[in-house]
Formats: sequence, C-alpha cells, structure tokens
Amino acid sequence: MTRHRARGRLPVVLALPAFIGLAFLLVPLAGLLIRAPWGSMSGRLFSAEVGQALRLSLICASLATVLCLLLGIPLAWLLARSGLPGRGFLRALVTVPLVLPPVVGGVALLLVLGRRGLVGQHLDAWFGISLPFTTAGVVVAEAFVAMPFLVISVEGALRAADPRFEEAAATLGASRWLTFRRVTLPSVLPGVVAGGVLCWARALGEFGATITFAGNFPGETTTMPLAVYLALETDPDAAIVLSIVLLLVSVGVLAGLRDRWISGPT
Repeated sequence: MTRHRARGRLPVVLALPAFIGLAFLLVPLAGLLIRAPWGSMSGRLFSAEVGQALRLSLICASLATVLCLLLGIPLAWLLARSGLPGRGFLRALVTVPLVLPPVVGGVALLLVLGRRGLVGQHLDAWFGISLPFTTAGVVVAEAFVAMPFLVISVEGALRAADPRFEEAAATLGASRWLTFRRVTLPSVLPGVVAGGVLCWARALGEFGATITFAGNFPGETTTMPLAVYLALETDPDAAIVLSIVLLLVSVGVLAGLRDRWISGPT
C-alpha cells in the first residue's frame, strides 16, 4: 500500500515541466492534423505525384531493409559472439550513423561511392556502375543511416539469448553455420523483426543523406520526405498530406512494437 501511495504522488516541481514537455512533443503533431485539408485529402492522396513518391519510398525502404538484414545480422553476430579484439571500438563505429548528421553521411557516401570517389571510380571504370543520383543510390543512402537500428536490436537479442542451446547443438555435431540457422537465428527472431521494422521506418523517413547522395529527381529519387520538402514551397496543403502519411506510418510502427519499445513496468 505504501509503495502505491509513493508512486501515486506527483510533485508539482516535476509535474509542471513534464506536462510542458508532453505538450512540446504532441502539440505540433496535433497542429498537423488540425491544419490538414481533410476536404481534399482523398484527392491529394490519390494524385499521381503522391502515389509516385509513396511507391518509390516503399520500394526503396524495403530494398534498404533487405540489404541491412543481409549485412547487419552477420555484423551483429560479430559484435555479440566473436572473440574479435576491439569489438567495443567497432560497436562505436557502427553506431556513428545514429548521431551523425544525415547530410554528412551523404557527403561521405559521395566521397567514397561517387564517380570520382575512392570506390565509385573503380565501379564506374570496371563495371559501368554509378550509384549517385539514381534509385540504387537512394537504397544505399537509406541503408547507411538505418542499419545501426538493426544491428543494435539483433546484437541485444544475441547477448540475451541462452548460449546453452547452441552448445548443445555443437555437441550433437552441428556445424556453426547449421547451428546459426537452426538454433541461433530462431531464438533471436523477435529482435530481428523489431530491428527490421525500425530499420524500415528509418529508411522510409530518410531525407538528408538521400538528397545529398541521390539528388531529387521525380520518379527516380524523390521519396516521400523529399516530396514534402518540395511541396512545402509550392503547395503547403500537399506537404501536410504527405506529412500525415509519414506520421501514420510512424505511429503504426510504434504501435506494432509497443511491447518491445514502449511498454514499461506497471
């Protein structure tokens, strides 16, 4: 009873800034909904420009997530289970895109994968592949900023998994690859799914690295965030509609992951 009374107390000195902080976060979102052109919403949602940007965003975000899964799961395993020295430093490097301004990430991608970049010049000369200002460049930019979300989630799941099942599989003669596929991966599947969804949502909302590395070409590199930026200068109502679509996607992602990322102890 004492514990419940203690938890129920709400000091004014904490409650006031708490509610101000809550309003600071929620009022702009409410303003977006209040100012939305609900009367013309359906027409704008089904316009060719919105459909084109939404389709491109969904395709690029999905491809970027696949790329992150193929590269991020082995990377997470390396950080969580291998005896490689300097794993702490590697983990710090992996999380750099989380705090790095996306525009800086786009510049870094240009310097490495551009036609005159450290790697891009060889891709262009040997294979005729040029990534900047293409749809493939959008996928690369989104994967660059989104992969840390997947790696962190999967690494955490790997560290929390019971290694005795893997040891038992090894004693039964299973190879490390078979153990990973049949034992390790199924045991961390919730972490993979959660990381994949967060990765997809982050890729869907990427702006800075995309516009810097892939440019803004309608139908080829203009994703939803870029379309919002363009529409804000010429058609604010269209920008609001596009923003609401992205807001609903974000809320849907958080709602789907509420048990893992939102719910706290009761």
